Amino acid sequence: MAAVRALSGSSDQLGGKNGKGPSISRVTIALILGCLLLVFLCALSFAVGSRMFALDRSVDGFLNPDANTIESKLIWAKRAPRTAAALLVGAALAVSGVLMQALSRNPLAEPGLLGVNSGAAASVVVGVGVFGVSSPFVQLWLALLGSGVAATLVFMMGLVDSKPNLDSTARLVLTGVAVNACLGTITGVITMFNSKAFDSHRFWVVGSLENRTFEQVFSALPFVAVGLVLSFMLIGPLRALALGEDAAAGLGVPVTLVRAATIVAIMALCGASTAIAGPIGFVGLVVPHVIRLLAGADIGRVLPLSLVYGPVLVLAADILGRVLVMPSELEVGIVTAFIGAPVLMLLVMHLSTGSRGAKKSRMGAKAQAHDEAGPAHSPEHGHSPVF
Repeated sequence: MAAVRALSGSSDQLGGKNGKGPSISRVTIALILGCLLLVFLCALSFAVGSRMFALDRSVDGFLNPDANTIESKLIWAKRAPRTAAALLVGAALAVSGVLMQALSRNPLAEPGLLGVNSGAAASVVVGVGVFGVSSPFVQLWLALLGSGVAATLVFMMGLVDSKPNLDSTARLVLTGVAVNACLGTITGVITMFNSKAFDSHRFWVVGSLENRTFEQVFSALPFVAVGLVLSFMLIGPLRALALGEDAAAGLGVPVTLVRAATIVAIMALCGASTAIAGPIGFVGLVVPHVIRLLAGADIGRVLPLSLVYGPVLVLAADILGRVLVMPSELEVGIVTAFIGAPVLMLLVMHLSTGSRGAKKSRMGAKAQAHDEAGPAHSPEHGHSPVF
């Protein structure tokens, strides 16, 4: 219901001529299109793999789990758990990206880019490679711990204004890149020298949905649910926080509590998704920006739609990875990196252009103010210079 109420807040209407007649919001159109696309991709996910099925036979195999057919057995043993994992991971990563961008007011904030996913992966790899942890439930808790530590570290270091001459966006991203590199090195070293960690858990390096099980999905589901409930509860406070901390505090928003709750939600979402599929990057970067193009920038629209378009991106990337190098496959993390890297470069170019334009405008305004004030305070006009 929270999602419906958040979506209903949209006022962008596409109506009839002169505003009369039936009208439908941009958000509703985006939601309907996203749901239709998601249903189609789920059916396609059941059909695509090393053994291809016709779309109608794959749907029939899914709808009849007790049928003694090869389609039904393969779908329910392999492809249905994989599809469920893609849906859960996509929703968690997209929503966590929205939260990170809202909390930091940074359009480049993303779980993979800022090292949160790498923190979860490194924690699990240490548990597997050093302590021999094999239980999926224990791995899930390790992932939650690692993502929480990484998120706290990045936000504490990246949001502290220790260098006023450094833009806050650049500072947060650079902090995330540094943390990401350190954690990636730890993961790489352990998987290189520990054959068990490398052979059984290589998806901790790039992210993969291969051989996922319903047990792993169901063990992560409560944590994702907690993160999503927290996220929808934080829509109003984060909308106020977008006005600035002082303005939010003036509106009665407990800023420190909101920050802490948002980090907890990010920790739950990123930790659970990484425990299922490893560190999949760029989902939390691409999805929120695409939704803003479709439905506007308000977090009350972006966050609910992320629940649809996050799974769309992850599922599409997973299907594409199965098709490109058949009968083998590309890990979903590699495919999302190919999609997300150009988006990141475009965003950086856009932000750089906007920053230069704003800087020139400020310099021009200062020069104009100086020219206007200069003659009034010059010695020729009978005033002494001020030192």
